Amino acid sequence: MNDDPRQIGAAMKILAISGSLRAGSSNTGLLQAMATLAPAGVEVAVYGGLADLPHFNPDLDPEAIPAVAEFRARLAADGVLISSPEYAHGVAGVMKNALDWVVATGEFVDKPVALINASPRAHHAQEALTETLVVMTARMVPEASIAVPLLGRKLPEGGMLADAEIATALRGAIEGFVRAIGTETTAS
Repeated sequence: MNDDPRQIGAAMKILAISGSLRAGSSNTGLLQAMATLAPAGVEVAVYGGLADLPHFNPDLDPEAIPAVAEFRARLAADGVLISSPEYAHGVAGVMKNALDWVVATGEFVDKPVALINASPRAHHAQEALTETLVVMTARMVPEASIAVPLLGRKLPEGGMLADAEIATALRGAIEGFVRAIGTETTAS
């Protein structure tokens, strides 16, 4: 018997995490656009609780911290999309902090993950995120990990979805990610 709920009509669930807290963030915008472009039967939820996570402290009981418990629960998704800015050649602190809360608990073990980059020049953060996630034994999906050159772009009304080049790249990435998750699910 196949226990995959998607075979009986449940949606594939993807959690999208922006490493930026800035209002109007390009990283968040990319993830929101991908949620809109997701194929039928796929729910992409953009996580909005990064700012609520306290500074990582291994002496604290994570189960006693509602924001950490909720973050862990949300990571039960079928896959995770991450788009994070680069600051001083590194990962945004809030993104690294979130990952630190789940390093030892296994939420990323064999979890399909794709990295979306809002600036091809920001490769240091992508490399650092990849290294951290590989150490956490996430299953990186390179065919769905893309860089979208937003720097200096004058986006039309409707932003990323109205720009055919950007929308096509994002649609291709989310469709590739869904295929990779589906392939892994049917192979297991």
